[in-house]
Amino acid sequence: MSERTQKFDAKRALDLAAKTLQIEMDAIGNLKNRLSGEEAALFEKAITMLLNCTGRIVVSGMGKSGHVARKIAATFASTGSPALFVHPAEALHGDLGKVTQQDVFIAISYSGEAEELMSICPIIKRMGAGMIALTGKPRSGLAQLSDIHLSIHVEKEACPLNLAPTASTTATMALGDALAVAVLDARGFREEDFARSHPGGALGRRLMTLVSDIMRSGTAIPVVKADTSIQDALFEITKKGMAMVAVVDADNRAIGIFTDGDLRRFLEKQQTFAGAKVSDAMSHNPRTIEPGQLAVKALSIMEQYRINQLLVNDVDGKLIGALHIHDLTQAKVI
Repeated sequence: MSERTQKFDAKRALDLAAKTLQIEMDAIGNLKNRLSGEEAALFEKAITMLLNCTGRIVVSGMGKSGHVARKIAATFASTGSPALFVHPAEALHGDLGKVTQQDVFIAISYSGEAEELMSICPIIKRMGAGMIALTGKPRSGLAQLSDIHLSIHVEKEACPLNLAPTASTTATMALGDALAVAVLDARGFREEDFARSHPGGALGRRLMTLVSDIMRSGTAIPVVKADTSIQDALFEITKKGMAMVAVVDADNRAIGIFTDGDLRRFLEKQQTFAGAKVSDAMSHNPRTIEPGQLAVKALSIMEQYRINQLLVNDVDGKLIGALHIHDLTQAKVI
């Protein structure tokens, strides 16, 4: 263990952590005040430029600003605005070809003088692309080159040495989020749109998975006629493994459902099911859903009526599928 580690002071560390958070909170608070005041018009112009973009939003920055730029580009892309990150150093060696006249270029540099950005931004300007600069220096070269300058100035960094980008990167990230949120709202971006961009995520599965995607169909559906004996109905339940069986008429319309619970309730009254038909014990008017409904709707019905199975009918009311709560779990809808 090093001498520095041995001198670790837990109270000092906690105090420093609290101070760091406060400095970063203040930085965002000051940013909010500026956007509510003298920079409101600039923010509005930036949103208008982004909404009118017929190409892509290209975000660029060096070092820590580059990491923040990647995140901002990803946020735009996932919320309905085609966007990508371009590394300014790589842009000097060919990647500038990714930028077109139809794009809006967002350049991020706290100093506003990052050499690589200052080398490519004049070319991008001549190209005709719109340019938004996020810097902490309104008189910097980058600020002067841009069409719109948004300040990310902070009074001080959270770093005790006032050197490492901390409060400034937090402010930049927050401003990027503010731009993305304002744009997505103006575009009318909805949950369904977000799900299409995130098909592998939990929300995507909930908003994109249909009943027809996960229902059991064909011979996997446990089904019997009304005059089937309870004993044979139990065999069908065991065979299909859904803890229930659908009871259908001659037109394959579900007229009832027979579950383990129905069997227990029947035996409480009759003591035996010898000679009894499934129609004597089934529940009438079973809960159903159509295949084109979202699977999350099926979950909502199950939760509302405290049931574990749901029958699936087509538009003509004929049985074409069945769902068990476990099917929703396996599909990660739950």
